[in-house]
Amino acid sequence: MRQIRSISTILNRFLLLCSGVCMLIFASTCSSTKDLSKEESVKQPEIQQKSVLERLVTQRADTVAVEIHPDPIRPVVGPVNVDSLLSRMTVREKIGQLFLTFSSGFFINEESPVYQELAEKITRYHVGGLIFNSGTVYGQAMLTNKLQELSRLPLWITQDMEYGAAMRVRRATRLPPAMGIAATGNPDYSYWAGKITAHEARALGVNQIFAPVLDVNNNPDNPVINVRAFSGDPQIVSRFGNAFITGVESEGVVATAKHFPGHGDTDIDSHLSLPVIQYNYERLDTLELIPFRSAIKNGVSSIMSAHISFPEISNNPGKPGTLDESILNTILIDSLQFNGMVVTDGLEMKGITDHFSPGEVVLEALHAGADLMLLSPDELTAITEVEMALEKGEISEERIDRSVRKLLQWKKDHGLFTERKIDLTALSGEISKRQHSIIADEIARKSVTLVKNENDILPIQAKRFPRILVVSIADDESGRTGSYFGDKVKDYHPDVKFRVFDKRSSNEEKNEIMDEARDADLIILGSFIYVRSSQPIQLSGSQLDFVKQLTRLNKPSVLVAFGNPYVIKDLPDTEVHLLAWSSNSDQVRNTVPALFGASEISGKVPIRIPGMYQIGDGIELPQSSIRFDQPETVGLSYNELRKVDDIMNRAIFDSTFPGGIVAVLKDGVVAYRKGYGYHTYEKHEKVEDTDVYDLASLTKIVATTAAVMKLVDEKKLKLDDPVAKYIPEFLDKEKRKVTIRHLLTHESGLPPFRVYVDSLKQRDQILKAVRDEPLVTRPGTQYIYSDLGFILLGEIIENVSGTSLNQFLRKEFYYPMGMSSTFFRPHRIGRWMRQRIPPTEIDTVFRMDTVQAEVHDERSYYLDGIAGHAGLFSSARDLAIYAQMLLNNGSYGGERFISEKTVQRFTQYRSKHGNRGLGFDHKSEGFSTAGTLMSPDTYGHTGFTGTSLWIDPQRDLAVIILTNRTYPHRSYGSNISKVRAAVADAVISSTLSR
Repeated sequence: MRQIRSISTILNRFLLLCSGVCMLIFASTCSSTKDLSKEESVKQPEIQQKSVLERLVTQRADTVAVEIHPDPIRPVVGPVNVDSLLSRMTVREKIGQLFLTFSSGFFINEESPVYQELAEKITRYHVGGLIFNSGTVYGQAMLTNKLQELSRLPLWITQDMEYGAAMRVRRATRLPPAMGIAATGNPDYSYWAGKITAHEARALGVNQIFAPVLDVNNNPDNPVINVRAFSGDPQIVSRFGNAFITGVESEGVVATAKHFPGHGDTDIDSHLSLPVIQYNYERLDTLELIPFRSAIKNGVSSIMSAHISFPEISNNPGKPGTLDESILNTILIDSLQFNGMVVTDGLEMKGITDHFSPGEVVLEALHAGADLMLLSPDELTAITEVEMALEKGEISEERIDRSVRKLLQWKKDHGLFTERKIDLTALSGEISKRQHSIIADEIARKSVTLVKNENDILPIQAKRFPRILVVSIADDESGRTGSYFGDKVKDYHPDVKFRVFDKRSSNEEKNEIMDEARDADLIILGSFIYVRSSQPIQLSGSQLDFVKQLTRLNKPSVLVAFGNPYVIKDLPDTEVHLLAWSSNSDQVRNTVPALFGASEISGKVPIRIPGMYQIGDGIELPQSSIRFDQPETVGLSYNELRKVDDIMNRAIFDSTFPGGIVAVLKDGVVAYRKGYGYHTYEKHEKVEDTDVYDLASLTKIVATTAAVMKLVDEKKLKLDDPVAKYIPEFLDKEKRKVTIRHLLTHESGLPPFRVYVDSLKQRDQILKAVRDEPLVTRPGTQYIYSDLGFILLGEIIENVSGTSLNQFLRKEFYYPMGMSSTFFRPHRIGRWMRQRIPPTEIDTVFRMDTVQAEVHDERSYYLDGIAGHAGLFSSARDLAIYAQMLLNNGSYGGERFISEKTVQRFTQYRSKHGNRGLGFDHKSEGFSTAGTLMSPDTYGHTGFTGTSLWIDPQRDLAVIILTNRTYPHRSYGSNISKVRAAVADAVISSTLSR
């Protein structure tokens, strides 16, 4: 049927063509006759073109249905015998197989010239495969399938993926560069980097990746290798390179070691010109060849040549190694006994095209020992020239067969003759898997290398450096990553100003930066100097002049080198040198925590920075503050933690509360923090995980107990001090037996509750009433939970410290610990803060208004919002910081706030008459809002508004819940205890299901 249609189509075309020719002859004859008869009136006619729309309208009116079918392709499928297949191939097919042609991985319409050119190369010139540049996951995959359909022989798909698939494919997993991986000191990370890269490559239909770089980067002025190399030590390069190759090939993808015989000691970019290396073979053999020899011994399948001239060891001085028999045949194939696939570096590079025609390059490369030709600037010309050379006897068909046979065998071994197309439905489960991003993040964190830390500036503490200026020095005009750097620093410090200094910066902006620098206590410089062709790899002259002006202000300064480590040579006098190896946002996100002690620093520099640092240098710092990260980094199951979502959402639907936040702290990492629902049942304002809540009775442990621990440490207060020592009203015969310990354990004998505010509305009146309150039991004989005792503790703290409870806590804890959202009386801060705080109740008894950004507890409200029992507001982040300080036994961010002895004394103590500790509650036997799975040593507290904080020291874990369950009325939220317990059990279950 198809043949009949084709014949019909040909006949129709022929008739139309004949008809058209006749009409043209007739029109021409008429025109000539007319011109001859009226020659004197002949004028040059104006050219009139129809618009595209006019043409479409005309075509639509005169459409004649003509079906055009390309010649059918008979793809080679099923089991094949390589030699048999090779013998049946035409010369053009064989030559075409030598070429890997360029394609982007974006969507291309079939009618576009780009697609048509690709199709021609595949169908007419039979190129062996593709080398994809940048693209998208589905764009590249769909294009691969489309082009595979056009090809008689399956296409061999390749891509440069030194930094992971994301180096070329958007939304894939990005990994640190080779030098960053080596800085971790752990070759296992190199294995996983290779494995992850290959896994995603294979899912995208990529059969071969051009990585790893086995060049030894021993030249700091190298403009093209830099962080792409593992190290300046050939042994380190060998260890990490072999691990990467093993990881790649474990996924059934071909790894390619490059750039043979070594590109690490050049100071010219071969993309722009031909580098010349003057070393002899002995030098090459004892340095550059070591990693390649090791990789060959370990079975690497492919090696890429370098466009570098080696006149001292070559019989062909002036030729690039790619075209030099002395380099490929003599050294690589004969001496090192490599029998795998030799691929050229890109043949479009100036180091090649300036000296050879497209066909000459291929012939020279084949004679030299190369097999596959990458990125010829003109495949069509090259293929034609090779055909002509074959006819002239300048190259034999047997030589071409040798390389083609290797490729056909690869295609067979990788199953391309059986299935050449990509399963598009599987992509969403294979690209950017959670495990991949978690490992990539861990490598990035472990790669951070501290080589200088004068005056112990790191970890940065807000108490020591209250005001920070961050200046990102960018060599591009976007400054996007530099801006991201500033935003991330703000996550860890309460007072940060941020600037980007790049090509757009005016003199006015420079002056503004200088003014801000004078006001700052610390300057953090982020260097985003990319390693690119045709540009300097250090700071430009104008950048350097300006930055040196900043460093002359005698302000402490930190230099973070994102991407290019050698930039620190330009600023040797900054107090801190931190190397981060890559300038992408993932590396920034995993580097900033290290500045503040939120992740440990353990990297070791794998290169020599002349006059400054040697291979192996690196200062180690432990983690001392919290970091935000994914659950799996600390052994929690993300899927199990999602049960928390069900619990919280079900509670919202049941009207236990309109919204809330759950945060999980584990091993110094906030591994889960999520907002649910809305501020109110009207559902106008969604809860964000950074919102601030009224803590209610959590004030007792986050404020009052913390202050008491501090004063006990300073010996300004003793647990067995009588309260009467500070409050004269307790000199009464029975009351004089009440101690500070009794107030903390709720064994003072004070009554559990008094309204007071129905008649008393002044702070002094309420405090006097509490002081005068008679005891209901003898001190130390019975547990009665009482707010009154903590109201008195708040007053005692103020008496002893000589300042308000609020000011004391801000100075001693909240500000230096970076708890920037923890305070009393938030309504005084500003309207912007009110928007972050959900309301707690519609008060129809005392205030006759919606209670928002003011303390819910009436007694605390009429105590001016500052009291020992209630009144503190905070966020999940800040409570995590406080919990971590307790889990650290009193230290945080490199600073000690409470002695280890005192923390253990307060958190481990248990009363004889109840389950209370000193200020803290403990998980009770039977039902507990801490659930059934937390350890018996768990301590914490709950708050009437629907808040809770439970800390499990055995698991180094804390569970934080913030809600406004009292909205719109306190009678709501009766199920809050069950919700707390269920959340706690879900969290612990996520640790048990690892």
